[in-house]
Amino acid sequence: MKIFVLKLLALLMVFSISTLNAGAPAHSEALSTHQEETYQSQPFSEMVGGFLNSTGVNAILNPSPDELSSDGKEISNFHKSWGRVLMIFLTFFLFWLAIKKGFEPLLLLPIAFGGLLANIPVAAIAGDHGFLGVIYHMGLSNEMFPIIIFMGVGAMTDFGPLLSNPKTALLGGAAQFGIFGTLVGAVALTQMGMADFTLQQASAISIIGGADGPTSIFIATKLAPELLGAIAVASYSYMAMVPIIQPPIMKALTTEAERKIKMTTLRHVSRLEKLVFPIMVLSLAILVLPASTPLIGAFMFGNFLKESGVVERLNDTLQNALINIVTIFLGLGVGSKLAADQFLVPDTMFIMALGIVAFSVGTASGVIMAKIMNMFPGHKVNPLIGSAGVSAVPMAARVSNKVGMEYDRSNMLLMHAMGPNVAGVIGSAVAAGVLISLFQ
Repeated sequence: MKIFVLKLLALLMVFSISTLNAGAPAHSEALSTHQEETYQSQPFSEMVGGFLNSTGVNAILNPSPDELSSDGKEISNFHKSWGRVLMIFLTFFLFWLAIKKGFEPLLLLPIAFGGLLANIPVAAIAGDHGFLGVIYHMGLSNEMFPIIIFMGVGAMTDFGPLLSNPKTALLGGAAQFGIFGTLVGAVALTQMGMADFTLQQASAISIIGGADGPTSIFIATKLAPELLGAIAVASYSYMAMVPIIQPPIMKALTTEAERKIKMTTLRHVSRLEKLVFPIMVLSLAILVLPASTPLIGAFMFGNFLKESGVVERLNDTLQNALINIVTIFLGLGVGSKLAADQFLVPDTMFIMALGIVAFSVGTASGVIMAKIMNMFPGHKVNPLIGSAGVSAVPMAARVSNKVGMEYDRSNMLLMHAMGPNVAGVIGSAVAAGVLISLFQ
């Protein structure tokens, strides 16, 4: 029996080997044919020429007529060539501001580097399948990153200064005048034929006046998704430029004596007040303006975790790891819209111009409101903290403190400026809710 089994196995092995030998020529022939179809030998000079034609230098000097933008549209030769060079130099300038001048490097560096990557020819990094394009669609176009940023900001916010001196909330409200003033300006430009913005687009653009990047992205996805990139770039650019834009306006509207006004903490704010406040604000938003609750809800959620004192691990994650990760992705995603074909166009230029006007008006409105408040009896308010009414937290408050200390080194305004600063965050979210609800 064993001998029979061995003979049978030997017979099967011989049959298998013969079958493989018979099929080998056909397989080799097919492989050879496939190789001949996919590769053809070239002279070394042609290989070198092909390499040179694939370089970025050649793509800039001799732009391909078949190249399309990241969203599949045709782009001009200028945007393919020297427009890219111009934008690359602009990103270098942003690097200089962030590193040398220290202007909000957490925002500027990711945005500028994203802009640098987006303007690299041939690679299509900002396209749908490039990693910048994936980041953009992953968190900006669907509102996820702004919501997470608001959670983190809420966890880092102390409502104590606002609750201690509630009248500073008026400064945050006054600074929102820039939003509605810019809405009128955008509509006026359209009426004059200088621009072509719909009322929804004008509303989305106007929120730039609050200097609140997450809110700008949120409202743009609702009302003007086609302008989302330009609005995000403008809003975050001006947030990062707060130390450049605000001081001249603040100094022009105040006297030296007003800049030296010292403010004192009026009273201690209890833990119970800090716990009740976020729930109260969210309840009011739900009852009056539900359209604003995604942003206000996220903001108050982060703050409530912080003030509860019982979830320190979650609070620490929101304040550090989570917001840092999202800031990196958000900065790169916003920077992807600094591509020459999307930035160096008339609509974006109009949006940038309207944005700087809106931001300047918001800053001036807060300062002027503080001066008006000082006309009435009671504790004097340093008008410099009025500029912190814009929503750039906490950079606007730091600028108020810095300008005040230029005239009196002992005049610490930071905590007082945080009052209108956090009120401005709430105010811009409410303004966005109002504008969204108008078109629902």
